[in-house]
Amino acid sequence: MDTLALLLSIIGALNWGLVGICRFDLVAWLFGGQTAVVSRVIYTLVGLAGLWCISLLFRRRSQAGISD
Repeated sequence: MDTLALLLSIIGALNWGLVGICRFDLVAWLFGGQTAVVSRVIYTLVGLAGLWCISLLFRRRSQAGISD
């Protein structure tokens, strides 16, 4: 689940980078506009993934699989 959430967060970050730099929303372009159902589902999944990734900040190092 962590890997999927991280992957979706990266996709969202890249999309927002394109919006900020080029004024180009790749998700909207690929799936029929910002209000298209598929685009809204993707935006929602990316948002939920971002919320999941917040939990990564608060996990103990041993739980996250990080060794010293």
